[in-house]
Amino acid sequence: MEEERIVKKMSRAGILGNILLAGFKLFAGVIGRSGAMVSDAVHSLSDVFATFIAYFGVRLSKQPEDEEHPYGHERIESVASLFLGLILAGTGLGIGYTGLGKLFAPEELEIPTLLPLIAAAVSIAAKEGMFQYTMHYAKKLNSSAFQADAWHHRSDALSSVGSFIGIGLAKLGFPIMDPIASLVICLFILKVAYDISKDAVAKMLDTSCGEEFEQDVRNFAEAQPGVRHIDLLHTRQFGSKVYIELEIAVQGDLPLTEAHAIAESVHRGLENRYPSVKHVMVHVNPDTEE
Repeated sequence: MEEERIVKKMSRAGILGNILLAGFKLFAGVIGRSGAMVSDAVHSLSDVFATFIAYFGVRLSKQPEDEEHPYGHERIESVASLFLGLILAGTGLGIGYTGLGKLFAPEELEIPTLLPLIAAAVSIAAKEGMFQYTMHYAKKLNSSAFQADAWHHRSDALSSVGSFIGIGLAKLGFPIMDPIASLVICLFILKVAYDISKDAVAKMLDTSCGEEFEQDVRNFAEAQPGVRHIDLLHTRQFGSKVYIELEIAVQGDLPLTEAHAIAESVHRGLENRYPSVKHVMVHVNPDTEE
């Protein structure tokens, strides 16, 4: 219930904030004659769709296991993150296309007014605040979809920095800097889109959790009473969750009940130590080095 409340609160804040900000930036861009600010407004509008996708992705991923999905639905969150990355990439390419069009049509360039410059400053402050807010709760929930949504906010803040610089230079008599700012915004957005998509794909392909995490698991398991050493360790990412497969070696002549108790102790210890771990499979081997 607490997670659901946080998800709803984040989603409402993201959707309402982006709608208001996109409307303000679009107004400032059109009235203030700034293509860079119009591009920035389109980016903010894409954040609205991004938050919707993150919200529904997280909600669906929290569904319990069923007959058709005995391992749960956590990968839906990775699918949502991938969609976010693709939306972001499409937004970036659209902004870049518009900027290139104006760059090769210098006769259409206009010197923007002061209003888009003010809108850019407001956007930088607002979007950085939304990034910090969303990332704080995304880490609390261990949600890759909302972390992607947070980076969506940060990319918008960075694009607004590009807008601010481009619009400022355009006002100083260099109108070509306005479409150049749009191209810089495009590159920022594409970089973030790549990072989000790469992370989402990795979590959908049973990628290992990395050498550092596995070494920590190994050290913890080997320190448990009765465990002689680790014969095998595999980890894999499953959406925002982690699965661990472990083979431990114990004294070869132990009764089955004692060997089983050692395995259960390792199992419970790992699940308690790592909140992101959904399941641990522990196999017991007799120690052949005795």
